[in-house]
Amino acid sequence: MNAFGSMSLLLLLLNTSNFAAFSYLHQLGFEGGVFNRAPSPVSSTWVHEQFNNIFVATINLSLSPFSLSTINYCYRDMFKLKNQAILFSNHGMLRFFSASTAAAAISDAIPQPQQSTLDSNARMKDMMDPDFFISTLFKCRNIFQIKQVHAQVTTTGIIHDLIVANKLLYICAKHKDLVTAHLLFNKMEERDPVSWSVMIGGFVKNDDYERCFQTFRELIRAGSKPDNFSLPFVIKACRDTMGLIMGRVIHSTVLKNGLHVDNFVCSTLVDMYAKCGMIDNAKQLFDRMPKKDLVTRTVMIAGYAECGKPNESWVLFDQMRRDGFVPDKVAMVTIVNACAKLGAMNKARLVHDYVCARRYSLDVELGTAMIDMYAKCGSIDSSREIFDRMEQKNVISWSAMIGAYGYHGQGREALELFHMMLNSGIIPNRITFISLLYACSHAGLVDDGLQLFSLMSVSYGVRPDVKHYTCMVDLLGRAGRLDQALRLIENMEVEKDEGIWCAFLGACRIHRQVDLAEKAAKLLLSPQTQNPGHYILLSNIYANAGRWKDVAKIRNLMTKRRLKKIPGYTWIEVDNIIYQFGAGDNSHLRSKEIYEMLKSLSQKLESAGYVPDTNSVLHDVDEEVKLGILHAHSEKLAIAFGLIATPDGTPIRITKNLRVCGDCHSFCKLVSAITQRDIIVRDANRFHHFKEGICSCGDYW
Repeated sequence: MNAFGSMSLLLLLLNTSNFAAFSYLHQLGFEGGVFNRAPSPVSSTWVHEQFNNIFVATINLSLSPFSLSTINYCYRDMFKLKNQAILFSNHGMLRFFSASTAAAAISDAIPQPQQSTLDSNARMKDMMDPDFFISTLFKCRNIFQIKQVHAQVTTTGIIHDLIVANKLLYICAKHKDLVTAHLLFNKMEERDPVSWSVMIGGFVKNDDYERCFQTFRELIRAGSKPDNFSLPFVIKACRDTMGLIMGRVIHSTVLKNGLHVDNFVCSTLVDMYAKCGMIDNAKQLFDRMPKKDLVTRTVMIAGYAECGKPNESWVLFDQMRRDGFVPDKVAMVTIVNACAKLGAMNKARLVHDYVCARRYSLDVELGTAMIDMYAKCGSIDSSREIFDRMEQKNVISWSAMIGAYGYHGQGREALELFHMMLNSGIIPNRITFISLLYACSHAGLVDDGLQLFSLMSVSYGVRPDVKHYTCMVDLLGRAGRLDQALRLIENMEVEKDEGIWCAFLGACRIHRQVDLAEKAAKLLLSPQTQNPGHYILLSNIYANAGRWKDVAKIRNLMTKRRLKKIPGYTWIEVDNIIYQFGAGDNSHLRSKEIYEMLKSLSQKLESAGYVPDTNSVLHDVDEEVKLGILHAHSEKLAIAFGLIATPDGTPIRITKNLRVCGDCHSFCKLVSAITQRDIIVRDANRFHHFKEGICSCGDYW
């Protein structure tokens, strides 16, 4: 069989044996062995392009049931024939063309290093060298070029070289062509641990967790031994899917294979347990590790922060430095995020000083983290200073600064920054609009919020999701437009979640709309709901309405479902130590002084016209008892301690895990006036800046 016959057979196979290849060539105008769209006259450039297209299409054929040896046979004959004339029919349709011309076209199409003209023998020698293909693979910029190399390694037989096959598998997975990667993986006659790791890792990186677990099971059933490359990928899949049961199974596999001493594997296990909320398991595993490197310690710091224990993150960070470890930029971003959750300004400044001392550049990741840290520690001015100093900003940086203005109640500033963002050429994303709508909600900018919501999909191509709708329900609900908020919920096209009904229920509490609250509660308080905050919210609505029997029913329902009310706590940082207070707390060493200060404050406030708001006490008790409960709220104890433990004239910063009550809000306003001390309160929803008897929220929170 000569080269023309080989080409004819190859084209015939492409036309009849593989639907994908046939469809591809049909789009190029190839039918019945001829190109019906050939230009007239036919240029050599066009010939090169068509042969190149055929060559790429054959990769689909190589994955079909057709014999690979048949295709190899065809190509070998083609490459043997040189300097054959291109033959055309009378009406200009391309029939056959020179194999040497085609080979040159393929060689030109695949990215290669600059080199002088080589003779055909040297070129053929390169084509049989595995290193040549590996080098070429890493120069591929897209799927089309990868398929070209795939076709060459298939037709030359180099595909049977395990190293080449693994590299091809890796490049396909890297470019997210998992269909080709999986087909190639299934056809591999030989697999080593690298093959399994690349395939498992490819599925994880593309969020295909089901096939990741399936491939890992195949690895075990094949008798292969998982290693410290494949196991971390599977553990990461357990982490991302919150699959604690599967994670424990993988942990047992780690123990069986003696990899519990491997730092890389153990670090991913610690991360998995922390992300699944099992921080105690993560800590036990961390403590048992014989060697704790920087990566492992960073993972544990992040785990503590994410599980609501940022103070432990700081302790571990201090220990890490005492042990001689120099935090890298990743570790610094982690501890900055922990400080943001902690809300401690002194800690934030210490971290900032450390960043400056180590001369870390304020790149996008670290700079954005520090914007968030300062904002959540109560200093919006410091956040803006960091933002202005950043040389490079992306959409995340702008969104973080907009969000910071939002939860400090500075909605107008957030909108101004948004316009600056647009003028700088940054395109907003879904996070940007969540930050903007949140800012409008907490500043009462209803019309601005409605306008942004209507424009986000039309003008910016951002389709609203459930979080955007939740912000809109909160915006309308706070403004008292509950009917409009309810219509928005009923007409929304995306799936509703607990958050959106909780926002609506919160609006019902503000405006004391019991009937609407009960409607939301029917959908929110299902047996599957495990958030006690929803039950407490409805209970408080009933309490405000004086419906104590309904309050008792909600409390009994919580007892049956084994749900407990989240206790309210307030934290204050003094001399780099964080103190925690609960309602009626007497555990502090200076409790006597604290209560004396509180008594003195109450007398001064009453003289200034302060009347305790007993409606904030949601218990069916006498007024005298209500006054006693109000007197010992955790916010008041923390502020009293701040007044006796910090220098005059300095701000008092406190953090509360729940929403500040109405009575404590009035208390803070008057205390700021009579003591001439700024009070910054961070509650579960936002910041309140009290200065000279006025709050930054404008009593709208």
